[in-house]
Amino acid sequence: MKKIRVLIVDDSTLVRLMLDRILSNDASIEVIGHAADPYEAREKIKRSQPDVITLDIEMPKMDGITFLKNLMRLRPIPVVMISSLTHKGADITIKALSLGAVDFVCKPSGDLKQQLASYGDEIINKVKNAANANVTSTASNNALVKKAPIHQNNRFEVIGLGASTGGVDAIKTIVTRLPTGLPPIVVVQHIPDVFSTSFAKRLDNMTDLKVIEVRQAIVMQPSHLYIAPGDDHLFIERVHGKLVVNINHNDPVNLHRPSIDIMFESIAKTSGKRSIGVILTGMGSDGVNGLLQIKRNNGITIAQDKESSVVWGMPGAAIASDAVSKVISLNRIADALVRMNH
Repeated sequence: MKKIRVLIVDDSTLVRLMLDRILSNDASIEVIGHAADPYEAREKIKRSQPDVITLDIEMPKMDGITFLKNLMRLRPIPVVMISSLTHKGADITIKALSLGAVDFVCKPSGDLKQQLASYGDEIINKVKNAANANVTSTASNNALVKKAPIHQNNRFEVIGLGASTGGVDAIKTIVTRLPTGLPPIVVVQHIPDVFSTSFAKRLDNMTDLKVIEVRQAIVMQPSHLYIAPGDDHLFIERVHGKLVVNINHNDPVNLHRPSIDIMFESIAKTSGKRSIGVILTGMGSDGVNGLLQIKRNNGITIAQDKESSVVWGMPGAAIASDAVSKVISLNRIADALVRMNH
């Protein structure tokens, strides 16, 4: 069986050695080299052609974001970011994910040697998942397309988007192409809490829609997008005739909190045939049962197609479960949502 060839890019000798030791413990992974900065990495990529790169953000000579941007434009390779769990680290990591990085591993604070070892299984799993990811060049996908406002019809009253691995970039691609005038949009992205705040702020700066990270009950409004916090379930309910988006801290569902299933199930129950559910790139099957409930209540259900998905786990599972009424390429989902609501 062909081994996954990994290049470790990090300016810390300790981190490079720790990652090498962790990854080399797995028989299916081969660490083909280290690089202390992006220039060294570039030469080793040309020579060794790795399957996956682990990439630090703060490095000498060229930062990881600039390197990633060039890499994804010229020679796309699956990248797992090594990130710090701080607000600054979260902002940069969200930018990296929106540029096409497949996933990230949080670099622990404190005793790096002891704590990084405890992340071993997560690091190995994310590198393996990245090796199977579908990454494409961003060279032709840099322009953010703005649309004229639309006059919403009365057929739909809520749109739900659910995503996991690869979802930050996918959601950005959709949302930046949406006009004002659409029904309220709710979003669940599997992401840590500090990262969801950065994600909401970044999206809000990129679209004419008003983007809000939900921290309390809010009466929903058209032209608004509501994002689940990273450690709470998001759901909608009807209160005195009005749609309200809210959160709770109940147990994880499908190993996730927030869970896409929780969001979709509440949409099916509250809005039924007047709802649209969209399941995007991601590992696993979270969201499949909820999407099926939307479909059974005569709402419209959409899955991202395989060719445009970084990981076709959730969309593929939804299609296999007959929970999907339309399969659409990522670059066409925004137009489809506009047509349905025009």
